[in-house]
Amino acid sequence: MSAIPTALDRLVSPDVRPTLGLELPLDNDWGTTRLRADRAAGRPFGVPDLTDHTRLARLADELGFAALWVRDVPLYDPEQFGDAGSVFETFTHLGHLAAVTERAVLGTAAVVLPLRQPLLVAKAAATVDVLSGGRFVLGLASGDRPVEYPLFGEDFEARGLTFRESVEILRAAWTTRPDGQGLALPALGPGDDRRLDVLPKPVGATIPLAIAGHAQQSSEWIAENADASLNYPRPLGALRLKTQEWRTLTADAPKPYLTPMQLDLTADPDTPATAIRLGLRTGRHALRDHLKKMGDLGVAHVSFNLRPGDRPVEDVLHELAAQILPDFPSPASPARDEPASARSDQGNGRTGGAGNET
Repeated sequence: MSAIPTALDRLVSPDVRPTLGLELPLDNDWGTTRLRADRAAGRPFGVPDLTDHTRLARLADELGFAALWVRDVPLYDPEQFGDAGSVFETFTHLGHLAAVTERAVLGTAAVVLPLRQPLLVAKAAATVDVLSGGRFVLGLASGDRPVEYPLFGEDFEARGLTFRESVEILRAAWTTRPDGQGLALPALGPGDDRRLDVLPKPVGATIPLAIAGHAQQSSEWIAENADASLNYPRPLGALRLKTQEWRTLTADAPKPYLTPMQLDLTADPDTPATAIRLGLRTGRHALRDHLKKMGDLGVAHVSFNLRPGDRPVEDVLHELAAQILPDFPSPASPARDEPASARSDQGNGRTGGAGNET
């Protein structure tokens, strides 16, 4: 039986070119025109218009984008952060996306793990993985909004330790054990003789994990315990240092480096690239050159956040699909109607994933 790629495999091109995805919501509510309209109408900053979200997600999938990423922002904080993220509850949203898309990898960028009960995260993540046919990458973060922690009964200063312990629980919950053995977490209560388990199990041996930023961990711990690094965008010089460090740490078992990027794609294809916060304002020609340089430095996947732009999102999606995606193709992914038994074949056994920060 031929090997079926994991979700991470579908984000990694066989050559040095990165694959390209999109960060939801597919909106341009940070663009100049939209900001003026929102102010005039009294609409709050950072809360996107989600009325067309299903159609745009389907369009992105049909156009061939490699992945759709959702963020985890538990509480809207207009005073300190002013950004509601993807708005919808993360795993509910992913279940919907699993139903309305066919091929795009679905990822979280990233779930704030210390604010969530890890056994419930394990169950929710495995559910999304099964419903999507093994298209899920779980990006994890330790969180960077201190105000949220006491509201969830958690200690912000202890989030690093909570994160590590929760990752161990996730891996244990997804493991398929021999008949008669249950989930073994002695520190939490019953041993494996109690035969408790978390269902469903993932399509593959586990779910790819990507850790965002440092998550209060050492670089060595992340390289050992993550399947991929998900890191904020950097100027090319700083990016070179970061990807070199990652390659060195994972030299014995290479793992992908993934990065998001805010993108303001102008209508003029010849607009030179200029830096904006966490990304670029550019025409498509300079964007193509920049992406090639990112690939040369070791970036395996780039996800575009289109919110800073001032053009209709659908126009940007079509331009990217027609003019940019052909130069950065994604590995073929299995059709949705492929037998579940085929999708569960792990082949080379490689796993991987994506992430939020600190």
